[in-house]
Amino acid sequence: MKAVEITGGSGPATALTLVERPDPVAGAGQIRIRVRAAGVNRPDILQRLGRYPAPPGASDILGLEVAGEVDQVGDGVSRWSVGDRVCALLGGGGYAEYAVVDARHALPVPDGLDWVQAAALPETVCTVFTNVFESGGLKPDETLLIHGATSGIGVTAVQMARAAGARVIATSRGPDKAAAARALGADLSLDARSDDMAAAIAAFGGVDVVLDMVGTDYAALNLEALKPFGRWVVIATLSGNRAEIDLARIMMKRIVLTGSTLRARPADEKARLIAAVEATVWPWVTAGAVRPPVEATFPLADAALAHLRLEAGEHVGKVVLTVS
Repeated sequence: MKAVEITGGSGPATALTLVERPDPVAGAGQIRIRVRAAGVNRPDILQRLGRYPAPPGASDILGLEVAGEVDQVGDGVSRWSVGDRVCALLGGGGYAEYAVVDARHALPVPDGLDWVQAAALPETVCTVFTNVFESGGLKPDETLLIHGATSGIGVTAVQMARAAGARVIATSRGPDKAAAARALGADLSLDARSDDMAAAIAAFGGVDVVLDMVGTDYAALNLEALKPFGRWVVIATLSGNRAEIDLARIMMKRIVLTGSTLRARPADEKARLIAAVEATVWPWVTAGAVRPPVEATFPLADAALAHLRLEAGEHVGKVVLTVS
């Protein structure tokens, strides 16, 4: 099969090279997917740079989410058959013509979605669901603050929160991105470059949950914005991972500060999460309430260009690789 590997093990986007690899084989409890599209995510960039190694047992090939047809079914798998249209959450291996995955980590492609749209869902939807709704406990009529609201995770979080009956405050960089977040359904969309975010959030009434992908630079803002009993969920630290916060304010407001990663979770935990997403989120997807916009697509051979697009930080929504 054709696959993208990192020449030298790590490096700049130009280190991504299209090569020939042996076709993987579905083992017991697994399916093999003929990949038609693969999502590109920031953890892929971190892995390429040598900062986020694949967990033990995962493929060294990049790619955490794919869509395509089942073309091989391992022993003990009863749900899926050859030819089924699926998308799946991977520990790695998505930048290739074939990918093997635990059969429990696959989801049916909803009617009306093409391969590119389906490939944009698994990693982002699972990340938002486990962090915003499980760890963050977001409820209807509560308010969610999303930093980086036009990223792949951000656009998904806006739509999922709105589908669940919550209010959304979005922050992003520049007036065009602020307008895009507003168009996606944010009740209040702030330009981090020009707006007084603390004042605007206070005037809105504060927030119950923060989905934080920024880290250091917004720590003080988050602490101020959160209402009593608020939940602050950290999933990335793009501005740094060290911050000074007033622990007395955490205590007085009864705030829960938490965070998580997804990729290294045990297979059984991912299977539980996939089942919860199918039960709760897939009806929103089927109804059209959750359809993350795709900013750009690139053929598999141009994975380097896809990484450069993501690294530039000007995208709104997802970047996806297509596989012929």
